[in-house]
Amino acid sequence: MNHLAMDDLAYRAWQEACRVTEIETYATSLADLLADALPLWAVAIYEFEPQSRSLIRLCAIRPGHPAEAPLTRARCSPTQGQRLLEWIKLGELATETTESPAWSVLCEVLPAFGADMLVGGLASPRNVYGLLVLELRKGHALQEVTRAMVAKLLEPFGVALENTQRLRALGKQAKTAEADKAGLLARLGRDEIVDEVVGVEGGLREVYRRIERVCDSDLPILILGETGSGKEVLAREIHQRSSREDAPFIRVNCGAIAPELIDSELFGHEKGSFTGATTQRRGWFERANGGSLFLDEVGELPLAAQVRLLRVLQDGVIQRVGGEDEFQVDVRVIAATHRDLHMMIADGRFREDLWYRLASFPVQLPPLRERPEDIPALARHFARRAARRFGQRLCLPGPEALRQLVDYPWPGNVRELAAVIDRAVILGNGEELAVAQALGGGRPTETAAIFSVAPTVSGTQIPPASRSVFLTLDAAMRHHIEQVLAHTKGRIDGPHGAARVLAINPHTLRARMRKLDVSWNAFRRNEDAE
Repeated sequence: MNHLAMDDLAYRAWQEACRVTEIETYATSLADLLADALPLWAVAIYEFEPQSRSLIRLCAIRPGHPAEAPLTRARCSPTQGQRLLEWIKLGELATETTESPAWSVLCEVLPAFGADMLVGGLASPRNVYGLLVLELRKGHALQEVTRAMVAKLLEPFGVALENTQRLRALGKQAKTAEADKAGLLARLGRDEIVDEVVGVEGGLREVYRRIERVCDSDLPILILGETGSGKEVLAREIHQRSSREDAPFIRVNCGAIAPELIDSELFGHEKGSFTGATTQRRGWFERANGGSLFLDEVGELPLAAQVRLLRVLQDGVIQRVGGEDEFQVDVRVIAATHRDLHMMIADGRFREDLWYRLASFPVQLPPLRERPEDIPALARHFARRAARRFGQRLCLPGPEALRQLVDYPWPGNVRELAAVIDRAVILGNGEELAVAQALGGGRPTETAAIFSVAPTVSGTQIPPASRSVFLTLDAAMRHHIEQVLAHTKGRIDGPHGAARVLAINPHTLRARMRKLDVSWNAFRRNEDAE
């Protein structure tokens, strides 16, 4: 074979190494090419594992024949393994006539290894080791040109072996990740990691129509809603519907961070910037770069941290604690709170300029009691999830159970409903959904009595009209608001207004009064008469 033909064969070997990811496919295509250039009987590829000192035959190919099944492992002694590894790293060729330390090892370890064979060491920069074994037809002398040609093939064969090992490792990682995900979903009782949103076509219809307008923008969003109403689920939905869906979604509970650690958590710190800062740390803004940062309970942030948050919202620039360099970040901020930020602004506990930045697009998430049409679907959803989670037979709520659930006021909102259904599944023991027991009473009247609490105004209990009659939730709320308006002489705003007494936003109170058909004109007339 001339040099031009040898170069062409080496080029084809590199071309196949870059194209093919399975070593068996690669060896098969190269065996056909080699059979045209030399008296080749068979080609075999072995992988060598230094830790276990094992040789594993990955494939054995005879040109024009199907591949043979791989053999079992062949293990070397510690001395044999060390000698073989040192020789493989040299990337040399060995035959029966060469004085190679590897030849005697292979004759002792591998069956049917011996004369008419040419073996080369395969080593990659990433510490992947193996052997290329060529068996020539009997009676053909090994020529120097053949040795030179095979020597040029060792490097592309080593690359092909490394590609195969990488693909195998990725496959193992994928299987491990799938198994971990399946285990996590089983523990959570879910089909997917992200919570399913129930109510998009029901009580949350207007909310979703509103957020669809801004999902693809970078405008900050402020979600207002009671505890347990599903603010995080809504924030994740906003992220999933945006162009940032493939980027990180980071959730930070601002109320769970110690005040002295707020800056470090949000913006990161440099090594040695304070006692205990033994390494550099990226903050949540850096980790969310390119994606969305969900600041849950943003109303709990101290005033000093609010100033620094305002700067990030204005300039998109952060600075680690103890650092001098500034970093530009591209983060979409979604904030949420159950607090009345207007009242906090009036009290000096929340910055008004931060409110204007965060509330560029406020979203009011209604509590569960204001969307009772969603309760049946939510109950069925949580029942399915709990059945998977606890390994129980699926029992869905019947008409009577649904009536009890709809009649209950749900002060803990969706989070409380999920906990009640979990209890109902456990108490029912796979035979029924024990909703009445889970709510705390054996009969609906007892359940209602448990949650029938006389309203109070400024700490003074207001006696109900009749202890023998239970009002509907709307009627009780209307009666309570009217009594507070009488107490405040029709005032809604201000430090002595009804909104302050009820601990509710004035705008929210007016909206609720319109819904309940409560008029404050009569109370104002009473004030004028005085």
